[in-house]
Amino acid sequence: MPDHRRLPRSTPEDEGVSSHAILALMDELEASSPELHSLMVLRHGTVVAEGWWAPFAADRVHQLFSLSKSFTSAAVGLAQAEGLLTIDDLVLAHFRDEAPAEPGEHLAALRVRDLLTMTTGHDADPSDTVFAAPDWVRAFLAQPIEHAPGTHFTYNTAATYVLSAMVQKVTGERLLDYLRPRLLEPLGITDATWERSPQGIDTGGFGLSITTEDIACFGQLLLDDGVWGGQRLLPDGWVAEATAKQVPNGTEPADEWAQGYGYQFWQCTHDAYRADGAFGQLCVVLPAQSVVVAITAAVADTRFVLRCLWKHLLPGIADRPESPDPAAVDALRARLTGLRLDPPAGESTSAAAARVSGRTISFESNPSGITSAMLDAGPDHDTVTLVAGSRTTTVEAGHGTWLPGWVSPPGRPGTFSVLSSGGWSAPDTYVLTVRESDGPLVLTATATVTGDDVAVRSRFHVSFGPTEQAPLTGRLSA
Repeated sequence: MPDHRRLPRSTPEDEGVSSHAILALMDELEASSPELHSLMVLRHGTVVAEGWWAPFAADRVHQLFSLSKSFTSAAVGLAQAEGLLTIDDLVLAHFRDEAPAEPGEHLAALRVRDLLTMTTGHDADPSDTVFAAPDWVRAFLAQPIEHAPGTHFTYNTAATYVLSAMVQKVTGERLLDYLRPRLLEPLGITDATWERSPQGIDTGGFGLSITTEDIACFGQLLLDDGVWGGQRLLPDGWVAEATAKQVPNGTEPADEWAQGYGYQFWQCTHDAYRADGAFGQLCVVLPAQSVVVAITAAVADTRFVLRCLWKHLLPGIADRPESPDPAAVDALRARLTGLRLDPPAGESTSAAAARVSGRTISFESNPSGITSAMLDAGPDHDTVTLVAGSRTTTVEAGHGTWLPGWVSPPGRPGTFSVLSSGGWSAPDTYVLTVRESDGPLVLTATATVTGDDVAVRSRFHVSFGPTEQAPLTGRLSA
């Protein structure tokens, strides 16, 4: 892999930022958040603080969720500059074959800019319905549109997918392939991946995975009006237009979700804007302060992270370099280099381990469809096997360490890269933690053994649905 470091480095004080302010920011974030994965702070295009909570690392890509939308916006701007579309095009002009036989008045009036600004006119987000269908574009165009396009904001990930499909249609390339020579490669983003729909179209509104410094470089490109290393990558004027408040989306003056929306960018309080993905994937740009903050995380409330930025980082930014503070710089450096997310505490064996190891646990009927499980204890790791119908999933869990592996979890299609650890937190209690190696989802399962009875409770740190999973009740085989 090429060197992931593309930005210059300096101390915070040399760039007019207080090391104490960054330490205070980290103190509150760590004290109140389930977990952070990475943090990078730029001032004047220079990295003044960077850290990764192990097992996450600088060269590891991370799922961006809806932060992906802002890269889709960039692709639309590039396609417009190349004369392949305009944001005032009618959507149906690009999807005549996919359109209903008799499109309604509102669908017929829908324009590309309405997709960009999430003002498609849908009364409620149709994304779940669209993504459950075999053809996502056809499903989107078949949804009823209750309001005139451009008049009603509703967050709409399916609309961003349609933008991706449109870019692919007018360029003949996947969105990711179209962006590579024009944006990604000039920024040094070489290992990007993007999930695809059943039709092989990049999902657009989610699914992009890149590194933290990749996010930071994108943010610096935005701060510099689309210019990188003296080369214009984004069309002149596109960044100002895309990141401005194009439509209102609420009336609460202090709500970070109600400051207005641009072309797949959120307005913030404090004269900032952001590219934003679920669970704290953030690229925050503060133009007046010449600051970019890139964060990957697993937090339920993004607003809390932003409040911490305004509370701690903003007051620590000065108009000129600050006096050297070697002690503070050393303390910050030590803090940033020692970050880690520890595996669950526990012993490799216990009184119940010998009785449980190698025996099948048969579960009563449950919503997850898990019928049985088995724990095979080993000297340096355990093997946990789950059976759900015809599907078997095996997890290799390290003792006091994260062990890499691949799982096919019940209820989720596909195979996922994970890091797992397990141990006995008490003589009768086994704790298994499985985390995505490139994302925010972390599952902790706690099994309590009473004689031959086994009760399992599981929870996710963060989730799009309930974090607490239905408990499992089972019994060891004879």
